[in-house]
Amino acid sequence: MIRYEDIQEKVEAYNPQADFDLFRRAYIFSAREHRGQTRRSGEPYLIHPLEVASILADLHLDMTCLVVGLLHDVVEDTLVEQATIEEYFGKDIAHIVEGVTKLSKLDFRTKEERQAENLRKMLLAMVDDIRVILVKLADRLHNMRTLEYLPPEKQVEIALETREIYAPIAHRLGIGRIKSELEDLALRHLDPDAYHDLLRSLDSRRKVSDNFIEDVGKRLGEAVAGQGIEAEVSGRMKSVASIHAKMKRQAIPVEQVYDYVAFRLVVPSLRDCYGALGLIHSLWRPVPGRFRDYIAMPKPNGYQSLHTSVISAKGQPFEVQIRTPEMHRIAEEGIAAHWSYKEGNQGRGEGDLSTGQWLRQYMELLKDVKDPREFLQVARMDLFPDEVYTFSPRGDVFSFPRGATVLDFAYAIHTDLGHQCVGARVKGKMVPLRHQLRSGDIVEIQTSPKHHPSRDSLRLVRTSKARAKIRQWLNVHERQRSLGLGREITGREFRRYRFHPRRVKDRDMTLALQAIGYDNYEDFLSAVGYGKVSPATLVSRLAPELRAEDRLESRLTRVVKKALGVGAPRVKVKGVDDVMASMAGCCDPIPGEEIVGYITRGRGVSVHAVNCTNVENLLYGSERRIDVAWSRARGENTTRPVKIRVIMDDRPGVLARITTAISEEEINIRTVDARVDEAQRGTVLLVLDIKDTRHLQRILKRLRGIEGIRQAERSQGA
Repeated sequence: MIRYEDIQEKVEAYNPQADFDLFRRAYIFSAREHRGQTRRSGEPYLIHPLEVASILADLHLDMTCLVVGLLHDVVEDTLVEQATIEEYFGKDIAHIVEGVTKLSKLDFRTKEERQAENLRKMLLAMVDDIRVILVKLADRLHNMRTLEYLPPEKQVEIALETREIYAPIAHRLGIGRIKSELEDLALRHLDPDAYHDLLRSLDSRRKVSDNFIEDVGKRLGEAVAGQGIEAEVSGRMKSVASIHAKMKRQAIPVEQVYDYVAFRLVVPSLRDCYGALGLIHSLWRPVPGRFRDYIAMPKPNGYQSLHTSVISAKGQPFEVQIRTPEMHRIAEEGIAAHWSYKEGNQGRGEGDLSTGQWLRQYMELLKDVKDPREFLQVARMDLFPDEVYTFSPRGDVFSFPRGATVLDFAYAIHTDLGHQCVGARVKGKMVPLRHQLRSGDIVEIQTSPKHHPSRDSLRLVRTSKARAKIRQWLNVHERQRSLGLGREITGREFRRYRFHPRRVKDRDMTLALQAIGYDNYEDFLSAVGYGKVSPATLVSRLAPELRAEDRLESRLTRVVKKALGVGAPRVKVKGVDDVMASMAGCCDPIPGEEIVGYITRGRGVSVHAVNCTNVENLLYGSERRIDVAWSRARGENTTRPVKIRVIMDDRPGVLARITTAISEEEINIRTVDARVDEAQRGTVLLVLDIKDTRHLQRILKRLRGIEGIRQAERSQGA
C-alpha cells in the first residue's frame, strides 16, 4: 500500500528543494475530507489520490502538480467548495483542480453530451495550463489499474474512452510510458479473451525471447564499446496492445509476428547515434523500408530517435531504437520532461511551444462544434499515433495523420485553396484528390475557381481542419438550397390546403412558429427543405379546421394498426409520430445496436448504426440528425441480414465446421462466398439472419473458437 513517505522520497530524489510543508498540508486536507470514503475495491479512498501523486512524481513534476494530485477529487466527491481550495492552497492550485474536476453537477440529456462537455472543459483547461491533463492522465491510469472492481458494462465504457481519448492524448503529448500502459489495460477489458490468449502465447515464448535478448544485447553492447561509444543497451518485448494491433492490422496470428522484440541504445551524443546506426547495419542485415529518422524529422509531439529493423543470423527480425539521454527522457515523459516546472512557473509557454500551438489550433477547430457526437468525432481526429511528413515546393514541412490525402494538404495551406483544389502534382506526377500522402512527398496543389466542396469531399479527408472547413461550407450552401426547396414545398402544400399565410397576423404567425420550435419563418422554411417538418404542422396551428379531415384519417389508421397489431415500426423516431423510417443498407443496424437517424428528402428517416462509416459524412450538420430508438412490437421475432467476414487457414473441413456452428445456433444463411488467396489464406463472406446484438456476438464467439479461424468480424457495406 502506497504511503505518503514513499512519494516524498521520490520527490526528494529529483527536487530536494520542494515545498514539502505544502505537500503535507495537502495530504492532511485530503485525508480529512475523504475520511470514511472507500473505493469499490474496499480500500480507503485516500489510496487513490496518493497513487495519482505517486505517478506524477514518477514523471518528476513540480510540487504544485503533486498537490493537485492529492486534491483532484476533493471538490467533486466531498462537500468542499472551490473557494476553500483557493483559500487554503492559492489560486494556481485551485485553478488546476477546477480544470480536472468533471462537470458532475450539471444535467445533460445524453451520455455523449456529458462526455463531450467534460472533454471540452478539459481541453480548454489544457490550453491554459498543461498540468491539468498530466493530473488527469495520472488519475485515469490509476483508475484503469483498478478497473476490475467496477461492473462489466462500466469497465467497457471506461476502457473504450481510455483507448479512444486518453491513450491518444498521452501519445500526442509524448508520454510513452503512460500511453503504452493505458493501451494494454484498455485491451485487457475490451477484449479479455484476445488479451489473455496473447499474454499466454508471449509467456510461452518468453524463455526463448529472454535468451535472444541477452545474446543480442551482449553482442550489441560489445560492438559499440569496441567503437569507443559508451552506450546503455536494453531489450524488451513489445507491449501486448501494440502486438495485438499489428495482428489485427495485418490479419495474422501471433505465430507470424516475428519482430516482437525491440532494443534500445542510449548513446552520449547526436554523432554517436548515426555512428551506432552504421555499426548495427554492418552487423545485421537491415529490413528494407523499415528505417525511420525521427531525429532529423521529429514527430509533432517532440519524439526523436533513430528506428531500424534488422534480421539476426537465425532469421529473427528485431527493432533497434537509438537516441541520446535527453531524447530518451522526452520519449518516456514527453511534455512533462521538457516543460520547465520550477516553483512559481505557471505551466504556460516555457517548455514545448509546438504542443501549445497544437492545443490552441485544436481548440480553435472544436470551439464551434455544438453537437456532442460531432464534437467527440472531431476531437479524435487529431489524436492519431502515426504521422507522415510532406513538403511544399518551397520546402515547408507539413505533418499529417496516416491516410491523409492531397485535399488535406490543400486545406492545411489555406481554406480557399482546399475549396478549389481539383488535384495535385506529387513528385512531378499528377494525382487525384483521393491520393494518399507518403512521407517525403513534394506536393503542388492544382486549383480551379469553378470547383467547390461536395458531400463526397468528406470521404476524401482525414484531418479535423479539412473536415471542419468542408462542413462549414456545406452547411452554409445546404441551408440556401434547403430554403429554396422549402419555399417550393410549402407553397405547393399551402395551395393544396387553400391556406394563405399572408392573411395571418404577424403576431399569430410568430406564436405559431415558436410553438412548433422555430424562431422565424425562414428557419421553418429551411426545416421543411431539410425534410424535418411538414408544412401541414403550421397549418394545424393556424387553421386547424383545414386539417381536421387529415387528422381523423391519421388517427383512425393508428387505431386500426394498434388493434390489429400490424405494421408496428421497428424503429421509433423520438418525439414524432407516423414518420417513415428505413434501415440504411450501408450498415444494416440490428436491434440492440446504438442507432441514429438521418433525415432524407422524400424518403423519411434513414437509420444508421452510430459507428457506421457513412454517418460522419452524412451528418455534417446537426439539422439532419434526429434521435431514434428501437421499438419492437410484442411477440415480434424478426431478423435482419448481417454480413460476416471470416478469415481462415485453407484446411480441409474448416468451411464445414463454420456452417455446422451456424446451423446449431439456428441461424439462416442467406449467401456464402468463399475464396482462397495466393498465401493459402481463405476468406468467407456470409450473410446471416440475426435477431439482435447478443445473437450476433454469440455466433461470432462460436466462430472464433473453431480451429483454423484467424478472424471473424462483422462486415459493413456491400
